[in-house]
Amino acid sequence: MAQKKGYEVDSWLAKPDARISIVLLYGPDRGLVTERAKAFAEKTGLPLDDPFSVVRLDGAEVDRDQGRLLDEARTVPMFSDRRLLWVRNASGQKPLAEDVKALTVEPARDAIILIEAGDLKKGVGLRAIVEAADTAMALPCYADEARDIDTVIDDELRKAGMSMALDARQALRRNLGGDRLASRGEIEKLVLYAHGQREIGLDDVRAMSGDVSGASFDEAVDAVLEGKVSDFDTAFTRHCLSGGQPFLVLSSAMRQLQQLQVMRGQMDSAGRNAASAVAGARPPVFFSRRKLVEKALERWNVDALSRALIRLQSAVLQTRRRPDLSEALARQALLGIAVESARLGQRG
Repeated sequence: MAQKKGYEVDSWLAKPDARISIVLLYGPDRGLVTERAKAFAEKTGLPLDDPFSVVRLDGAEVDRDQGRLLDEARTVPMFSDRRLLWVRNASGQKPLAEDVKALTVEPARDAIILIEAGDLKKGVGLRAIVEAADTAMALPCYADEARDIDTVIDDELRKAGMSMALDARQALRRNLGGDRLASRGEIEKLVLYAHGQREIGLDDVRAMSGDVSGASFDEAVDAVLEGKVSDFDTAFTRHCLSGGQPFLVLSSAMRQLQQLQVMRGQMDSAGRNAASAVAGARPPVFFSRRKLVEKALERWNVDALSRALIRLQSAVLQTRRRPDLSEALARQALLGIAVESARLGQRG
């Protein structure tokens, strides 16, 4: 199978297999997808600012013009030995998948295909085609874990010739991880703020660091859990107007509800109360959110949480099929859960 585990991706990108002509980077962390795609593109040795060497396409563009990718892949380059065809914002488009399938059967001689995609379901569509091919590679990009976050922090500190106090690192780490580019940008901002110092301290982190792993959409998700319909609509609208992707809110809501489902199951099976379940949660619940999560656990039972998760899963599927309606579809699903939460709260 032409695929790598999440922890293997960076090592593969450091030394890509020259036999691979199609690389698919996919996952919920769009910033990490973009960062790794750039790293692979640089490894090709092609001048990325040369339009004759690098052809940039949008997934929707390929979707509208079936065969476009095939035509580009089979075009003989005039000013270089080969070209990079860089497709961004891909999802579950059938035309793109069909073009890629044709290129796995008859690989392009003079082109490398690089595809950036969102979170793709295992065993279907574009991901399945790439994973089954000998000349293609599928590379997953999931939200950074603690080890990955430390690597990013160390990378930026090394560039700046600086160090960081342990308590400052711990505080910063708590605020990173939802999106690789956002995390790196936050660290760069902190390094710039502390310019001229040899070591970054806790006060520097407190002064400059926001919660980039979820600050842009956690407010919307919390409003959903509390059943505050108006607050949710305001937060979600603000997130979208600032350029945030609707799927990030859906993804965050799914993670929160899945964690609630686990804790609620522990309450029902072991007779624990909400406070005890929250205190023992892994990963831990931030102190500032504990009361909110406790109330949500008292409000939502396992069946209600299952229904909400099914609604979110359906919304994710619909947004992949109709990316042009992703904002409306995500809003409708999340709004429905917020209304349900408000009703459950009234019953309690």
